[in-house]
Amino acid sequence: MKQQKSFKHMERGKLYLVPTPIGNLEDMTFRSVKTLKEVNIIASEDTRNTKKLLNHFDISTKQISLHEHNVAERVPELIEMLKEGQTIAQVSDAGMPSISDPGHELVVKAISEDIDVISLPGASAGITALIASGIAPQPFTFYGFLPRKNNEQKNALQTLKNMESALIFYESPHRIAKTLANMKEIFGETRQAVLCRELTKLYEEYTRGTIESLLEFFEEQTIKGECCLIIEGFDPSQETNSLEENLTPMEHVNLLINEMGFTSKEAIKEVAKIRGLKKQVVYKEFHGE
Repeated sequence: MKQQKSFKHMERGKLYLVPTPIGNLEDMTFRSVKTLKEVNIIASEDTRNTKKLLNHFDISTKQISLHEHNVAERVPELIEMLKEGQTIAQVSDAGMPSISDPGHELVVKAISEDIDVISLPGASAGITALIASGIAPQPFTFYGFLPRKNNEQKNALQTLKNMESALIFYESPHRIAKTLANMKEIFGETRQAVLCRELTKLYEEYTRGTIESLLEFFEEQTIKGECCLIIEGFDPSQETNSLEENLTPMEHVNLLINEMGFTSKEAIKEVAKIRGLKKQVVYKEFHGE
């Protein structure tokens, strides 16, 4: 067990995880600007992209690149700087470092070396989209980017099919229609879904509807900008109601027992309630009386 007291030893090197705006520069916090000005170096996913942000806020701190292609050699170099007492701010191109962006490897290594890791709060596309989606926001599961290959994507969706939490995905605009088609196949066509595009920017857009209606709409659309998909969680009661028309009362009771974990007594009571039958009728059919 280890316990970090982030601001007890200020003479030691520290790793700051600094969020950056996901579109609107006005979402940069005062603390984030101050931190980027005060650290010794900024580890950036793309130094050219971050330079625009630094220029906007008149920040002259030196940058060093840290991305998926140089992480193996860069992390040891940054760790040595931290051990020498330097402070480093890590940023991604937009939003929170490590969330569908580079950064996690440096965090893990810093923790293993007893270097303080301090996260600053700020913009995150997934949470921003979720709370305005209209879909029940909690519990939620953040997935990020699905696999690109069709079969791998379907397999991933299959593992999420029966999760009752809202689901948060990131997706590229040219793959939206394909992803929605796979979601329709795996999740069904009636689940509520929201496509959030260009968050915090001038052309911010929320498209709300069922998975099927979104698929029909975006099959005919050419869109730009990173997208966030919010999908309603699995509702066991809706699944049961949709099946009941094709089941006998006895089959319905068995479904609740086997799939939903009901006791036989609870299942009989629930089936009687749903179907408008007397409990004794369902009881006799289930027990073969």
